[in-house]
Amino acid sequence: MKRTAEIVLGIIGALGYAFMAAIGGFILWMQNNRELMEETMTGTGDPTTDLTMDEFDAMIDLMGAGGWVLLASAIGAIVLGIIAMVLLKGNRKPVIAGIIFIATAVIVSFVTTGVGVIAGIFYLVAGIMCLVRKPKTTLEM
Repeated sequence: MKRTAEIVLGIIGALGYAFMAAIGGFILWMQNNRELMEETMTGTGDPTTDLTMDEFDAMIDLMGAGGWVLLASAIGAIVLGIIAMVLLKGNRKPVIAGIIFIATAVIVSFVTTGVGVIAGIFYLVAGIMCLVRKPKTTLEM
């Protein structure tokens, strides 16, 4: 039985997670370029809307933590997706691959508080297809 649909959905999901990793990397890059962040965040001169230096430092720290979470979870999701696709190749262990796809989609969606949900949908559909589709059995007489 061919598992082309599951592999294609896995590849699309992995590309979605790669985009998420790029966003996490960009956030980390922005955190390390403090001068650029200060230039970008320069205010209008209104003390009620401008950030104080303490608020600015807290925002940069929060961005760095969020960037690391996005980057690490996306890389983990890509690696697990590749493992699941290798298990699908040759129709060796589709049930295990389906469980990996579904678990990865759910866990990464929760860890990233919804940022990885779109890529996770592709993994989720691929995982369900792995579990539901069974090879046709022929009766011999």
